[in-house]
Amino acid sequence: MSGSLDTTFAALADPTRRAILTLLLEDDMAVTDVAAPFEMSLAAISKHLGVLTAAGLISQEKRGRVKWCKLEPDALRVASVWMQGFGMMGPLDLDAFEGFLHRELRRD
Repeated sequence: MSGSLDTTFAALADPTRRAILTLLLEDDMAVTDVAAPFEMSLAAISKHLGVLTAAGLISQEKRGRVKWCKLEPDALRVASVWMQGFGMMGPLDLDAFEGFLHRELRRD
């Protein structure tokens, strides 16, 4: 599960990829339509789409000569469940959480 979470959070770390996911909330889109609002090359958008696909956050399929992107909302479920676990503990003390992570990582 850790690898899956790492891949998901790494994909979500980039604001362009988060914006792409927001676009795909509306409907499936052709790659060229996904790229339209961004001031970057189609090749750069394709790299972002590759990261999102590798993380399982979107799927891509070719329909005729056009490649389409589709949001895979269930892919965020594991990350959402993980984050909700912290909500049950009340307000999160980030300094204490960081200390906990350092202690846990030293054990391995």
